[in-house]
This record gives sequence, structure tokens and C-alpha cells, in this order.
Amino acid sequence: MKKTLLTALTLSGMASAACCYFAAVGKDVNQPGQRAFISWDEQEQVEAFTVQPQFKGNADQFGMVIPTPSQPKLQEMPKDFFRALAVFTILEPMDMAKYKTMMYSTSSRAEGGSMNKAAPPRPAVRILEHGIVGNLDYKILEADKPDALYVWLKNNKYNYGGDQATLDYYVKQKWNFTVMKIDPRQMKRDASGTFLGVITPTRFTFKTSKPIYPLRITQISVKDQTDVLLYVMARKKMDMDGNWSYEPNFLSMWNTAISFAVPDKLTPQEKSWQKNLAGKPLNPNQAGAQLEWAGKLTQARLDVLSGDAPYNRDAPKEEVARLKILRGHLKKDWYLTKFRKSFARAEMTHDIGLVPARYQGTPEDLEYVSILPTSPP
Repeated sequence: MKKTLLTALTLSGMASAACCYFAAVGKDVNQPGQRAFISWDEQEQVEAFTVQPQFKGNADQFGMVIPTPSQPKLQEMPKDFFRALAVFTILEPMDMAKYKTMMYSTSSRAEGGSMNKAAPPRPAVRILEHGIVGNLDYKILEADKPDALYVWLKNNKYNYGGDQATLDYYVKQKWNFTVMKIDPRQMKRDASGTFLGVITPTRFTFKTSKPIYPLRITQISVKDQTDVLLYVMARKKMDMDGNWSYEPNFLSMWNTAISFAVPDKLTPQEKSWQKNLAGKPLNPNQAGAQLEWAGKLTQARLDVLSGDAPYNRDAPKEEVARLKILRGHLKKDWYLTKFRKSFARAEMTHDIGLVPARYQGTPEDLEYVSILPTSPP
């Protein structure tokens, strides 16, 4: 994991701030091994996550298995959905009037059976639904036995690379499995016959008692480590649970940055958290995630999507114009939290639980929408 080194010196002028230029969007769009946009409605007990798998190869070589706690509804999402999210969550320029004169440097950071007497036994793997979403052919399955599901995937040429133990982890919890293949009719081939193209971002919506991201099933496809980028939209600021929380890393960075601020420029909330953290050891957590953007989706922020409010970050005009595809997907007055973690393969023994952000039992809803003096480049 990358570390950040901060050096502060008092000078007559402010040095150039660490910036999140448009080039950083490439990190969000091209580099993550996994990325998802998750929406969690605690009141309705409904979760939706949007994923966009990467693909290049032959249709027979490509198969995805996506487990969910209950039967999902699938919906095609805009092709450039994640690109627009990356642009929307570029940090705004630093408020130069808020921080004291300083210099710093940073480095890296189907229903079964008939009722007659001759009815066959209930199959161990059952197809609940079958259809096409975008360029993906999907089936939604339920299974009673992991070995039967493993054989079904092999016989139907999904080429699942995992083991039965991983499938058993989800079968025991009575999860459903969505299996997906490229629909060759929707794709183009290059001269060698390899399918090329962008996979349709697909949203899975399902009932669940708690929000979760299925990480364990992806372990088998990871050689050493994988980068996971999550955008989580909920009524509250959200975080990963347990030792993967971003709080130690975020609050350590935030508290140092606020120490450079002009006291009169701090909001009441910032003053309260500064006082709350005073004298407490804030040690970065190597196993924890990194918070990259967090803010309430106010009307003013949503107006940027329609062009009714100016976009004040560094991005080409055509990318800013593309923000309109997010309209209807970002909910007014909900909270959007973006965080990233690099997972070693050995860590991926369970799924990612999502919980309201808290620090030592206190709900934490500090926004992070502008560059701080301690922000990584």
C-alpha cells in the first residue's frame, strides 16, 4: 500500500497544491481489477450494484458468476456510466483562503416439478430466469449443492475457475447465482476472431437485510492482489466494516490538514471533529481502505449534471457533457462515498460488508469533496 509523506514549512506563499487532474480518471476507469456502484436503501432493505466486467476473448471462454442474497432484477446501464462517475468525483480545487501559508510535498499514495405422480425429483440446480441485458446473455440460478452447481457451470461452458468450497460458501447462505456470457450477436470480432467491445454495465437489484459486495468469489481470479473501487450511495456516509474501514487513514489525513486551516474558516462540524480528535492517536491502517470522495448529493451538486451549475474541476468539455447520463441515478440528499482498497489474495476470504461510517462509536459524516493540503496526488 502506498504511503503519504507530509512535510510542512512556513513560507511567504502557498506552494502548488496536490491536484486531481483529469488524468487521474484513467486510474478509476482502466486500472481497477473490480469496480462497482452500490445503492443501499436501508428503509426498503433493497440493494443495487452496478458492475462492468472487462472482456476480450471468445464467447466460450467468457463466463461470470455473480452471487446475490436473493433473486435480482437486471437492468442495462449507460455504457459510460463509470467514466461519468469518475469525472463527477474529481476533487474540487483546494480552498486556498482556508489554509495557512505553507509548503508541503506528497509522494504516492424456473419453478421445478409437476404435481403428477411421475414428477421427476427436484433438480439440484434450477434456472429461475433467462434473458439478455445489453450484450450479455444471463441466467439466474438457485442451487442446493455446490458440487451440482460446479458441474452445471462446466457442462454449460461457463468455465468457472473457482472451487466448490467457494460456491458452498454462498450455497449455504441460500444465495442466488447470476451466470453471464457474451451474446456474440451483440459483439464485433477482430481479424483473429477475438470478440472486442465494451461490456454493458449491468445493475443488479435485490432484497437484503444488509448491504454487501461479493468479494470472496473473485479470489480465484486474483494472482497476487486486486484493486477494488466502490462508489456507495446511501442515506448516510458509508464505509467498509471491520479492519477494512477507511476511517483511520481518512481521519489521520483530515486532522493533519485541518491543523493548517485558519480557525475562523472552519465550519462548526469541523471544529467539533477537531476537538473530538484532539490528543487521540491517529495511526494509518495498512489494511484499511482509502477514502477518495464523500459528499451529500445536494441540488447544487446535481445541477452540475444538467449544466445548470458550473463544473469547477479539470476535465475536457466532452467529459463534462457526459455527466448528464448520471441523471436519475444519483439521488438528491443521499450521500455518495467513494473508496478504494488493494486486496491481497489471502485477504479475500469473505465478502465486503458495508456499514454507516463511524469512529469510536460516533457517526462520522465529514465531507471530502475538495483537495486538502494532505490529499494524495
